[in-house]
Amino acid sequence: MASTTNQKETTGNQTSWDSLLPDLPKGPLCRYRKKASFNWKEMAVFLDGEDIIQFKNRIFSALESDPLFAHHPGEDLSREKYQELTFLRCKRLFEYDFLTQQEIMENPLKVFNMVVCIGMYDWSPCLQFVLHSGVFGGAIMSAYKKFTHILKQAYRMEIFGCFALTELSHGTNTKAIRTTATFDRNTQEFIINTPDFEAAKFWVGNMGKHATHAVLYAQLYTPDGQCQGLHSFLVQIRDTKTLLPMPGVMVGDIGKKIGQNGLDNGFAMFHNVRIPKENILNIAGDVTAEGKYSSSVKGVKERFSAALGALSSGRIIITALSTTNLKLALAIAIRFSAARRQFGPTEDEEIPVIEYQTQQWRLLPYLAAAYALDYFSKSLFENYIEFYAGVLTQQRSQRQLLLIYNFFFTEADLGREIHALSAASKPLASWTAQHAAQECREACGGHGYLAMNRLGEIRNDNDPNCTYEGDNNVLLQQTSNYLMSWMNCIRDKAPFESPLGTINVLQDYHDILGWKFTAISVEDCMDSSVPLAAYKWLVCYLLRESDVKLSKEKQAGLSDFEAKNNCQVYYCRSLAIAFIEQTVLQRYHDYTHDPSVPPALQLVLKNLSALYGLWSLSKHLAVLYQGGYASGEQPSRLIQNAILELCYRLKDDSVALVDVFAPPDFILNSPIGKASGER
Repeated sequence: MASTTNQKETTGNQTSWDSLLPDLPKGPLCRYRKKASFNWKEMAVFLDGEDIIQFKNRIFSALESDPLFAHHPGEDLSREKYQELTFLRCKRLFEYDFLTQQEIMENPLKVFNMVVCIGMYDWSPCLQFVLHSGVFGGAIMSAYKKFTHILKQAYRMEIFGCFALTELSHGTNTKAIRTTATFDRNTQEFIINTPDFEAAKFWVGNMGKHATHAVLYAQLYTPDGQCQGLHSFLVQIRDTKTLLPMPGVMVGDIGKKIGQNGLDNGFAMFHNVRIPKENILNIAGDVTAEGKYSSSVKGVKERFSAALGALSSGRIIITALSTTNLKLALAIAIRFSAARRQFGPTEDEEIPVIEYQTQQWRLLPYLAAAYALDYFSKSLFENYIEFYAGVLTQQRSQRQLLLIYNFFFTEADLGREIHALSAASKPLASWTAQHAAQECREACGGHGYLAMNRLGEIRNDNDPNCTYEGDNNVLLQQTSNYLMSWMNCIRDKAPFESPLGTINVLQDYHDILGWKFTAISVEDCMDSSVPLAAYKWLVCYLLRESDVKLSKEKQAGLSDFEAKNNCQVYYCRSLAIAFIEQTVLQRYHDYTHDPSVPPALQLVLKNLSALYGLWSLSKHLAVLYQGGYASGEQPSRLIQNAILELCYRLKDDSVALVDVFAPPDFILNSPIGKASGER
């Protein structure tokens, strides 16, 4: 009876899956789809849920049915035409109104999925849309009581916004921004000035051609001549009817870039531009009518963090954008590798290139990374939404209340942890996608180099993810600083925890440093608990080594600045990378080993988790030996052989695994990446 019931449930589920996800077209890839150990539709429903799949289908269908989004193969648009088309497409996205405010409140992950779906089609209109509605609109929303009318105008596309932080000579070092906003108490206005060309706002998305308003960051000066630090202001930069620059504003396009040329990145300079006192976005502080500065945030450092709070959300989104590029590149390369035949055991028989060990080793670890990073980026986005909602509404979820009252955490503690995670996840995801896109390009041979197959576009469009919202190497220092800040607690053996638990591994710091590699067979390494244990040791070891190195540098008479500078390579940088890889693996390990995972999906998900962990760990083998965690020939051999064995086990599942996340052919827009395998 039980088996009959299960069979009926499976049949019912299959019918439901088929209505959500139509069968893929027949072709050369059918061979591998039949070999798969799981049903790709079941996996898709498990990962996203029916509601999200229906939502994604609606977006994909709308874009494919709209002539404005039609592809024009072989047509090489000029940059000016591409930017014009991008703006029209961005405007159409607002007309579609894919999400209501109610839907956003009920399921914020839909915003995440909407951005990803549009980006899969083309990042230029996607980013233009996000910069206007999310980044510009989000900054305005933080002071929504004053700017309700501006928000309404923005969402009706009556004005178009940008986020003006970066300057020509200062990008990552935002503290050194030199644009000024001086308060004039006689006229109750702020006067915006650019001191020289090097202080021009630069690289600002949407500013080149279309933006009429900017959330502009400037150093606030009160009438007594005191600089109160970085603050944000709403500044109109173009006339809304003519798009001509406003008086005192010089604004234009910065020129052609390596990628994303549909997005109009611009520059702006300001000469005595006056804005009303009310146009300060008083997130970090405000000025009274008499010119006195006041702030509810105590301390210059805390005010600076409050002023730039939006950057954490940006880095989380970039983690997701990079992961999406990783998926796109893999969908193309793995489908091509399963259909493309070259050489074989006899002259009369050619085999698909995915059958070659080298091709598996080149591509399948990136496939495992795509699954692990996808889960991590979604979970981190949910952490951020929970934090942001608490700050915005002063209402705390049951989980937040538990964290705060049971462990004496504050929202600032949660904010710092999310900041440390996002500052490292952006580098990890963007670098992984960048390396993968190049590997996928090469793995597809000459066909990968053809522009129409899109791998070059994916690589070039992903490239800026390594730079904007903070240079990757500089961001890693913020994460390592966060980790180093716990050393006093560790030395004193004082109890400590973090709201999300990511640093709780350090509670066992002293014990973990005594751990050794204990696996004795390849089969032992088939579970991600093995690389996870190694990562815990690696984080503790690199934290200890970084702390010792810093102390030695200071004892040698170096200043704090010089000492920290001398501790980055091989120490703090490696620490931050190991920490974020361990955190991603920990979350994915817990997810894939949860009893709620459907039985048919458990093995393949656990294999992905193990492969991601071992492959990532293999880049740290030298440190594992250096610190004494591993010794002798066996550990490195076991890790290497386990990676190859997992690649082999996942080979027959690889096409089904990319089917789970690959968008429709119209969206993927790659002849060698078609769902049928036909080219």
